[in-house]
Amino acid sequence: QAQLVERGGGSVQAGGSLRLSCAASGFTFTNYWMYWVRQAPGKGFEWVSNINGGGTTTYYVDSVKGRFTISRDNAKNTVYLQMNSLKPEDTAMYFCAADEGMWSLRSQVPAPAKFNYWGQGTQVNVSS
Repeated sequence: QAQLVERGGGSVQAGGSLRLSCAASGFTFTNYWMYWVRQAPGKGFEWVSNINGGGTTTYYVDSVKGRFTISRDNAKNTVYLQMNSLKPEDTAMYFCAADEGMWSLRSQVPAPAKFNYWGQGTQVNVSS
């Protein structure tokens, strides 16, 4: 059964760093774009970043550019999100998602059911 399992969330002070990971199983990982999406308390889903199957193309929303880095290790079927210089406004549940298609980060985040696969999320809390 295909699944995505996120790890690495936690609590950190502003200016700190965290590295999230998302381990994929049950599908051909390299065929999928991988996405990080977040949801702050009481708000809708927000794009964070995405990366193509080969790891050669990445996109970021403006609010995380220069602070977050997405990467993938196809040998380990894992995608990562390195988050530096964290801010309180980065506090959210972070979800990993996979899709064979490329969703533009300029579009509204589709409902989780629109993605091929969606993880259970990992909580990130940034205090000031």
